[in-house]
Amino acid sequence: MNPPFIQGLELSELFYTEAVKPILARCFPDLVYSAALLGAGSDVLGFDTPQSMDHDWGPRVMLFFTAADHTVYHDAIDQTLRRELPGTIHGYSTSFGHHEDGTTVMADAAATTGSRTVNHRVTILTVQGFLESILTFDPTGDVRAVDWVRVPDYRLLMVTAGRVFHDGLDQLERVRAKLRYYPDDVWRYLLAVQWRRVAQEEAFMGRCGQVGDDLGSRLVAGRLVRDLMRLCFLMERRYAPYIKWFGSAFAQLDCASDLTPVFERVLAADSWQERQTHLTTAYEHVAEKHNALGITDPLPAQVAQFHSRPFWVIHADRFVETIRATLQSDDVRALPEHLGSFDQFVDSTDALRYLERFRALYSP
Repeated sequence: MNPPFIQGLELSELFYTEAVKPILARCFPDLVYSAALLGAGSDVLGFDTPQSMDHDWGPRVMLFFTAADHTVYHDAIDQTLRRELPGTIHGYSTSFGHHEDGTTVMADAAATTGSRTVNHRVTILTVQGFLESILTFDPTGDVRAVDWVRVPDYRLLMVTAGRVFHDGLDQLERVRAKLRYYPDDVWRYLLAVQWRRVAQEEAFMGRCGQVGDDLGSRLVAGRLVRDLMRLCFLMERRYAPYIKWFGSAFAQLDCASDLTPVFERVLAADSWQERQTHLTTAYEHVAEKHNALGITDPLPAQVAQFHSRPFWVIHADRFVETIRATLQSDDVRALPEHLGSFDQFVDSTDALRYLERFRALYSP
């Protein structure tokens, strides 16, 4: 009989508290370390379900040591845990094997190692090494405006989501607090760029529909909905996850109860005129949300006609210009005006993995 489902973050904290921590206290009593579950995974974000158990899921912990201790003790800690860890925690195996595609899966220790030795998922790291594997800058030093925008939202979320179980090094929580959200001027810059994305396409949904291209009209409407959703993440100062969990995370925003049914009606509409009616509601709600931020003088929150054409838009460029006028930092004003953050101009899941290849886009 399968044990009751426990979300991965809770299971991993139990794994640390009840199994890993006592072993470290007994076998390495003088070592100073931190323990956490950060990085990639639906469990880190709290979106895991029983379906998640089929790969890359289970009791796991990240242990952080100083560079010197990591060099000296890495192998000893790993081998000690392999010998000393229990085979299960709350009914879940602590040992892992691999699917043919390389993903990990919980498995009986004897099946994976041929012995009682536990093939665990306790990773032994340094704080700096972990951060360098996620980001393209060192967040423990001075962080420039260009450093912030070179990294996709979800990479910042990998550091700031999850949970720190113990911070003996006194580094993780300080770094997470520093990266909790964008500095004010960077945030305003990204808001302006996101409004610009809306401005570029807000009249196209109706134009596609007007010439009988209903498929094109639906595609533009979907893009506009996504851009408005991302604008809401920015307004509520929340990093957006990658696309699989984008809607799930949006549902946690304060504005979701009002906007989700509107967006659903936009996407379900059978004509461009009906889509326009629902987009109008969404535009005006988001414009009012901007005014509630108080970062600019209030702007008209009502849609207006797009020149002489029968399309009703929010004229998003007004928000772009007004927000940009509030920027104070020379470093932020020097950023490419309409480029924005990495994931405001790159729309490829694979590209988001290769940050170093795109650094030149932000070079003077």
